[in-house]
Amino acid sequence: MAVIKPFKALRPIKELASKIASRPYDVLSSEEARVEATGNPLSFLHITKSEIDLPAEIDIHSQQVYDTAKKNLGAFQQKGSLFKEESPCYYIYQLDMNGRSQTGLVCVSSIDDYENGIIKKHELTRPDKELDRINHIKTTGAQTGNVFLTYKTNDRLNKEIEDWKASHHPEYDFVADDKVKHIIWLVNDEGTIERISSYFAETVPFTYIADGHHRAASAAKVRKALISNACEESNYFLTTLFPASQLSILDYNRVVKDLNGLSTEVFLHNLENDFFVGKMESAFVPSQFHEFGMYLDGNWFKLIAKEGTYENDPIGVLDVSILQKNVLDKILAIKDVRTDKRIDFVGGIRGTAELEKRVDSGEMKAAFSLCPVSMQQLMDIADSGNIMPPKSTWFEPKLRDGLLTHLIA
Repeated sequence: MAVIKPFKALRPIKELASKIASRPYDVLSSEEARVEATGNPLSFLHITKSEIDLPAEIDIHSQQVYDTAKKNLGAFQQKGSLFKEESPCYYIYQLDMNGRSQTGLVCVSSIDDYENGIIKKHELTRPDKELDRINHIKTTGAQTGNVFLTYKTNDRLNKEIEDWKASHHPEYDFVADDKVKHIIWLVNDEGTIERISSYFAETVPFTYIADGHHRAASAAKVRKALISNACEESNYFLTTLFPASQLSILDYNRVVKDLNGLSTEVFLHNLENDFFVGKMESAFVPSQFHEFGMYLDGNWFKLIAKEGTYENDPIGVLDVSILQKNVLDKILAIKDVRTDKRIDFVGGIRGTAELEKRVDSGEMKAAFSLCPVSMQQLMDIADSGNIMPPKSTWFEPKLRDGLLTHLIA
C-alpha cells in the first residue's frame, strides 16, 4: 500500500505567492526563463533556472549554476519571502483551466515505494536530465520540483478532501499569467491528517507517475548518494496525488533536426511503405489513434499507419511506438530518443504553431504531431510492468514551482 506523509513545506507568505510561483523548470528554456522572470526578482525561476542570473554563455549544468540556486534560495528565506511550516501538514491543490477543475493532495511519498514498485512508472529517463536535478537537489538541499502522481479514484478520499475545501478558507488563491487558477488549502488538523494517511495506507495499493519521472529518479539517487549522512526527509520526495478520473493527457509531439541524409522526396517515398501519406491545406492535429500530423518544408501532411505495420500489444499499439519504430528508428536512425541529440519534444499545450516555429526557424527539419494516449492505457501499461517510449504523455495544467518546497537538509 502507498506510504505518504505530511511535511513542513517551505512556502511563500500569502501576499507574495502569485509573484513567487513559477512555471516548472522543465517546460522553459533558459532564454524563455530569462524573459519570464524579467522585472520579477521574486520569481522562483531564480532558484529553479538560476542560470538566468548568470552570463548567457554559462554552461547551464555547471556547479556555478547550482551554487547560485542555493544562494538565491537562502536569500528568499532570509528576506522572509519564504518560510518553513512549523508542523507537518498536508496541502490541497486545486487547478482550474478552461472550465475544468482538478484537485490533488500535496504530500511527500516514500522513496522505498518508488524503488519497490508501489509507485509505478511508465517511462525511462534521460541520464542528462537526471543528473541536472540530482546536482540541483544535492546543492540546494531542496526538492523544488513536484512529482505528479495519480491513483485509481477513491470516493472516501475524494469526500475527505472536498469536505475540507468546503469548510476552510484557502491559503493561496490566484490566477497566473497563463489564465490557470491555483488554489491551495492548508490541512493542519491532526485527525484529518491521520485519516488521509490511513486511507492511502489501507485503500490505495499503488500510485502512478503521471509527470515527473526525472524528478522522482533524481530524488531516489540523491537519497542513495547521501546514505551516510542523510536526514529522514531524504527518504521521501515531493508529490501531488490526483484521482485518475480528474485528469486528461495531452499529446507530446516530436521535432527532428534532419532526415538522416535523405532528400524530402526520398523520405516521403520511404514513409509510404508503412503509412498512407496525404498533403494537407493547413495544420493537422490527429483526432484518433494511428493518425499523425507531419510538418516538413512548410507543408503539413497526414500520415495514417497501415494495418499490419505495427504490433497490437499494449506497447506496440501506441502511436508513440509506431512513430518510433517506423519513422524515427527505421528511416531516421534515431534509436534512443533519451540520448540522441537529433530529436526534441514539444508539449501539446504549445499547439501546432510551436511545431511550425521550430521547423521554419531552421532549428529543426520536421515535426510530428500525435494523438494522446489515454489514462487507462497509461495505468494498464504501468500495471503490466511495461515501459512506454520516453515523453509519451503531457499533462496540463501544470503545478507551479515555489508554492510548496520540500527541504531534505
